[in-house]
Amino acid sequence: MPYRAPIADIAFALRYGAGFGAALDEGLYGDLTGDTLDAVLEEAGKFATDILAPLNRIGDTHGTPFKDGVVTMPPGWKEAYTAWAAAGWNGLASPEQWGGQGLPQAVNAACIEMWNSASMAFGIGPVLTMAAIDALAVHGSDHLKKDYLPKLISGEWMGTMQLTEPQAGSDVGALRTKAERAGDGSYRITGQKIFITYGEHDLTDNIIHFVLARLPDAPPGVKGISLFLVPKFTLNADGTPGERNDVRAHSVEHKLGIHASPTCTMVYGDNGGATGFLVGEENAGMTCMFTMMNEARLAVGLQGVAIAERATQQALEYARDRKQGRGANGASSVPIAEHPDIRRTLLTMRTLTAAARAISYSTAVALDRANAAANDTARKASHERASLLTPVAKAFSTDIGVEVASLGVQVHGGMGFIEETGAAQHYRDARIAAIYEGTNGIQAIDLVTRKLPLSGGETFRALMKELRAIADAVRATNDPAFGATAPRLTEALDHLQRAGEWLLATLKTSQQSALAGATPYLRLFGNAAGGCMIANEALAALRMPDGNSANRVAHARFFAENIAVQCGGLATMVTDGAQSSLADIA
Repeated sequence: MPYRAPIADIAFALRYGAGFGAALDEGLYGDLTGDTLDAVLEEAGKFATDILAPLNRIGDTHGTPFKDGVVTMPPGWKEAYTAWAAAGWNGLASPEQWGGQGLPQAVNAACIEMWNSASMAFGIGPVLTMAAIDALAVHGSDHLKKDYLPKLISGEWMGTMQLTEPQAGSDVGALRTKAERAGDGSYRITGQKIFITYGEHDLTDNIIHFVLARLPDAPPGVKGISLFLVPKFTLNADGTPGERNDVRAHSVEHKLGIHASPTCTMVYGDNGGATGFLVGEENAGMTCMFTMMNEARLAVGLQGVAIAERATQQALEYARDRKQGRGANGASSVPIAEHPDIRRTLLTMRTLTAAARAISYSTAVALDRANAAANDTARKASHERASLLTPVAKAFSTDIGVEVASLGVQVHGGMGFIEETGAAQHYRDARIAAIYEGTNGIQAIDLVTRKLPLSGGETFRALMKELRAIADAVRATNDPAFGATAPRLTEALDHLQRAGEWLLATLKTSQQSALAGATPYLRLFGNAAGGCMIANEALAALRMPDGNSANRVAHARFFAENIAVQCGGLATMVTDGAQSSLADIA
């Protein structure tokens, strides 16, 4: 089934679920107007729908053949990428000083969703380039910025992020790739990296690798890691690609999904070492890398939203067309969408997608506020809000991507298990997003141990206050169409706060007990916050004649009465399940 970018839903969620409209009204975005926002989303939707989406199946079946060190991308991909970059999409949120458009991260987030719905294997490549741009803009020397930022921002060159090694996955401090100082101020990089997304391809004439490595005199662990920019081709005096650097792709992985995204093993130093340039300071590479990783983690969360949206669209169309069984009035051979169990499944898919979208967009708006707020106090509060939401956006949304894609296969029945329908590809593609850019278990640990305690827990409590105000506003409508939305959301927030306060207290006495509840707590957080955010969209829809209020209220009610009600059990898992979770598994 063809993908159609849901521009109206995206714009509404951005404005009213994530708070972009309020930020726009406050003047946070300068001279940006609602009309400009609508125009950008419209054009992005057209490109995603008309150009990228038709390539998704081609990419899945063709893959990325590798021969003699060369990756050949699927037919049509280079032309599509060239057109995408020429249209300026790569530099949408990049600094104007270096050729970007300087638009908000939230607008870019909405576009990232559309690129990845159209083709997740396509969308992940630019995500890493955008993350590289952020790291270089914040931490790079003026010389490196001048040489590399304009080409990265234009999309003429792509970037990679290289952390993982065979013995160092999540434990980055165990990496062994070496960097030796050279006499000219550059460095020589030797070692091996694995699972490198877009490490080699034929889309651009240069690839700029951002590589973590260790100097000979570096302290052990993560405190001894530095970040280096290593181009595939070193530059001539005029800035054009020159000699081939001492870096190559050794192989391409054969994966469960995202077949058109080349995942490479990279080798550095066959001939003495690849020329690299320090980004930031020596032994401070993790600070630089976290700038890349935080950008990428939100983008991967958006991949979860994206694949959930595409799977939902396909399941809805199939369920409306597929006829089987008797309807409520006894009619035979009715569309399966009329059956209560299928209707529940489709509503689950639709509302989980909406909740993940609202959380991800809210994270992007918080990042914008952290960059543009009027004073230090507001910037700090927004930075902490973004920090609190980022692991939830990444993990909750990618879990939802997997679950919704799986439900999509189920709606198709036996045909969902057949590759030709495309439902199976969505499920296969979705699975990686819960793993890369920090597994979802690591995101849960980050949420509980680092983000929940921000400002002594006050960042979390401030968010709780805002979410409670939404539940109270629903209650104040006295609208019977909301059903039990207000009390169910209030109960969910009570469970979220109770479990959060328990974790804050338990961290001081038994970190292991707190960690045992980290994953259910993150899901609890997503369910409660996401339910409130889509309820906020429903409230906004009631205030406008064309807001599609009936559907939005119905969706908010379904989520509150069928998904948010799970929060009590999740909270009990957090507070009471530690001892059994830590039992011997033998």
